[in-house]
Amino acid sequence: MKKRARSSARPTKPLVKPPVRIGSLDAAAVVAELRQLHENAEDPAVERMPADDELFGALLYVEKHAQALSKQPAEVQRAAALKRVQLWEYLREQTELHQARAVEDARSAGAQWIQLAPALAVGAPSAAYNKAKRLKAVELVDETPLANQVRRTPEAVLKAERRLAQERAAEQRAQEEAQRRHALMVPVASRLLEQREFLLRDDDVDYWLEEIETVLPHCRTPLQMVSLDRYLSAALRALSKLERERACSVALTENAHLALAAAVELQNPQGGTGDFPAPLPFSSLRPITP
Repeated sequence: MKKRARSSARPTKPLVKPPVRIGSLDAAAVVAELRQLHENAEDPAVERMPADDELFGALLYVEKHAQALSKQPAEVQRAAALKRVQLWEYLREQTELHQARAVEDARSAGAQWIQLAPALAVGAPSAAYNKAKRLKAVELVDETPLANQVRRTPEAVLKAERRLAQERAAEQRAQEEAQRRHALMVPVASRLLEQREFLLRDDDVDYWLEEIETVLPHCRTPLQMVSLDRYLSAALRALSKLERERACSVALTENAHLALAAAVELQNPQGGTGDFPAPLPFSSLRPITP
C-alpha cells in the first residue's frame, strides 16, 4: 500500500495568515439599500421592516421575506443576498468585539473563569480563558508595518497586550513629563524676562522675548503653553547664536546667567539633544559683571 504523502502545509498556517475582515461599514446604509430593493419589489410587508439602525431585526426580516424579491431580475436577488451575507459577517465581527468587552467587565467584577465557562459555551475554565483571549484578538493589531490583526491564539494576544501596556506606560510617562515642564515653564520664562536688561540682545532676541512677554500672562490652556514653549526655544536659539558671534557670555550678571541656565535646562534636560548640544551653551563663558 502506497504511503500517503505528508502535507507540506504547516499546521499553524491558518493562525499565521492575516485574516480578512469587513472592518468599518456603514451598516445602516446597506440596510437602507435592502429596504429600497424590497420597496421596489412592492413587498407588502415592508412597512414592518425594522429601522435601518436595527441591524439584527432588519436582517431577520429580509431573510424571512426573501421571496418578496422572487419576481425581480436575478441580479437584484443576487445583490440582495450578497448584502445579507456582508451584513451577517459584519454583525459577527461586532458580536465578537462586544462579547470580548463583556468578558472584561465580568472579570473586572470578580467573575472566575469557571463561572464564565458556561456563558462562553465551553466546558472548562482553561477553555474559557483561551476563548476569551481569541475574542480579544479582534480589537488588537500586531507590530507589522500594515498593523495586521493579531493572530487568534492566547500567546499572540498576551504578547500584544504586554506591548500595548508598555506603550500606555510610556505615554503616561510622557504626559507626566509634559505636565512637569509646563508647571516650570511659566516661572522659568518669567525669571528670564526679569533679567532681560542684563542680557546682551539683538533684534532677534528682543523679538522673541517680546513674544514671550505677550503670551505669558495668558498661559492657561495646553495650546498657549505650546506657544510659550516655542517662543522660549526661539529666544534661546537667538541668544545662543549671539553668544557664538560675540564670543562672550550673553549673561551680564550672575542672576542673568542662572536664569538663562534654568531656561536651557528646561528646554533640554538631557543636555545632548535638541538645539543645544552638550555641554549646555552659555555655561562655559563667565558672566560679565558690570
